Amino acid sequence: MSDLHVVLGATGGVGSAVVAELTARGHRVRAVSRGAASGRDGLRADVTTTEGALAACQGAAVVYQCAQPKYERWAEEFPGLIRTILTGVEAAGAKLVMADNLYVYGPVDGDMTEDLPHAATTRKGRARAEVDELILDAHRSGRIRATMGRASDYYGPGGVNTTYGPTIFAAALAGKTARWVGDLDQPHTVAYLPDIAAGLVTLGERADADGRSWHLPAAEAITGRRFLDLVRAAVGGELKTAGLGRGMQRLIGLFNPTVRELGETWYQRDRPFVADDSAFRKAFGPVEVTPHAKGIAATLDWYRHNAG
Repeated sequence: MSDLHVVLGATGGVGSAVVAELTARGHRVRAVSRGAASGRDGLRADVTTTEGALAACQGAAVVYQCAQPKYERWAEEFPGLIRTILTGVEAAGAKLVMADNLYVYGPVDGDMTEDLPHAATTRKGRARAEVDELILDAHRSGRIRATMGRASDYYGPGGVNTTYGPTIFAAALAGKTARWVGDLDQPHTVAYLPDIAAGLVTLGERADADGRSWHLPAAEAITGRRFLDLVRAAVGGELKTAGLGRGMQRLIGLFNPTVRELGETWYQRDRPFVADDSAFRKAFGPVEVTPHAKGIAATLDWYRHNAG
């Protein structure tokens, strides 16, 4: 049986973290990206095409799906991407691990658990629900084995295409105002990239993870105000901080399509947005996650040395 673990979208934030975690655990890895191949085990392939997906997945035991369309193109392109990737996974006889998020639930009262209905009504939420159903249908029909690991917004080394990267970490190091997108005083589950990767790889290694979604372990939910306080302490000096509210988001969105798209899911930012990860911990524990203070310090250090 093959022991090859394939990572799609390997140069993105989540994908690169998964490659690092797999390597640390001693797995044989193929890092797939549409752009430049990543190291000697990299493969350049366009997994939006059947030919590319088949080449990327060939010989794999486990495929980690970390690739995604541009944020503003999710609704139009995500389901088609997954259909193509499923073709490659099925041809390889591999297991699929989907790097998923929490959009499928829509607005909820209380902490989010995996048994909540997929009640999202936004375009992005419906697209993610369709994606998840495609994957579960393929699993239930016996075409593939599959599991999904869901995470909230993330930060960490390599996490540049997030609401935390440029607006908080890069801004703080540049002496600019570090801005939390949303209400500063609402608790929010914030995931650290290496913790996401560790959770996804555990799902890839464990057969008892198959056939369902899991909330990946993260540190305790934190308010924006507290998160920014930790950034200030890690920077070690004066730091201006602020919240970026709905009005400012609308204004910036006139010029920035990614920021404009945030309005569709503003319910994630104006009230508690907390994921319950107890099912994962009970099934696969004990689990250690990175405290926010430690993760913030490591992220700032990465930005100092890697982000220009």
